[in-house]
Amino acid sequence: MTGPTPKPWIMEIAPYVPGKSKTDDGRKAVKLSSNENPLGTSPAARAAFATAANSLERYPDASGTELREALADKHGLDPARIIYGNGSDEVLHLAAGAFAGPGDEIIYVNYGFTVYPIATRRVGATPVVAPDRDYATDVDAILASVTDRTRIVFVANPNNPTGTYASREEIARLHAGLRDDILLVLDHAYAEYIEGDIDDGGMELAKSAPNVLVTRTFSKMYGLAAERIGWGYGSAEIIEAMHRIRLPFSITIAGTAAAIAALNDDDFVARCKSENAKWRRWFSDEIGKLGNAGLRAVPSQANFVLVLFEGKLTGEAAYKGLMEAGYIVRWLPGQGLPHGLRITIGNEEETRAVAAILQQLVTDAQRDAG
Repeated sequence: MTGPTPKPWIMEIAPYVPGKSKTDDGRKAVKLSSNENPLGTSPAARAAFATAANSLERYPDASGTELREALADKHGLDPARIIYGNGSDEVLHLAAGAFAGPGDEIIYVNYGFTVYPIATRRVGATPVVAPDRDYATDVDAILASVTDRTRIVFVANPNNPTGTYASREEIARLHAGLRDDILLVLDHAYAEYIEGDIDDGGMELAKSAPNVLVTRTFSKMYGLAAERIGWGYGSAEIIEAMHRIRLPFSITIAGTAAAIAALNDDDFVARCKSENAKWRRWFSDEIGKLGNAGLRAVPSQANFVLVLFEGKLTGEAAYKGLMEAGYIVRWLPGQGLPHGLRITIGNEEETRAVAAILQQLVTDAQRDAG
């Protein structure tokens, strides 16, 4: 007896693999594999979450009015053009579901976020991977990948897992080179961590262009990964189409309350941004000191650093060595980076410890190699 047969494109999906929180032998470890906020969550957000426990018997507002209005006030947006979802992952899936299907193509960059191929194949579209330029987004390669079947281009900026950042000029050039019927999705999951007075202009494009969607999340800077609150901004036509396939109750009452409180806690955000920038620079500099041993830190504007291992110490050995010492990072052979570890910037103690362990692992590898 045979049961239902899944669509062939569904069976081609490689399921998403989250960052580990325990070592291979089951020990609890310092988790630096999922880019979570090491400083936790805003006290104001935690208080709002606790208060919302008095309303557990109620369905959430299916229109997300309070969250949309809070986001609009904070960022100077039209609340009617905001969509929300179960993390920005759902918003990315909604974009693919509304604007692509069998016979269409969706472009994303090499070493891009692993949700993009899942969202692409889920709707039966064909993934097209544009080559990178030294681990960074290559606008010319993306434009060269466009065909008459292209419907969506996904670009994370800063990119995940590389941390690289495409400038305002490059994003503008990319948008200008795309047909009007191609949706450009700019994934700004790590935008709050960008250092300096720079902006890729994505939200401005989303305000004025009919084919740009910007997505954001509360999971990273705001420390609300457990509550899965994401959102996006685009033209009224883009948002209206996505709303047609959105789950009616995709965000919770408690999560919404926490998100609104977190959004308005400017002091907490400023402290998290400052600490991340300080220790990201320090950690990258420490990796730079190991350059003669084949280690390289890819320049990052996110809350993680991609470290490449091109010498005696391999990525796999470094991953296992850190795990043995009680630190879990993200090894990336499944994304074509067997020589790379994506390492979340933790607090001072954690960041210093990881750097010291890597230095010792380099010394050991060089000694063992003779």
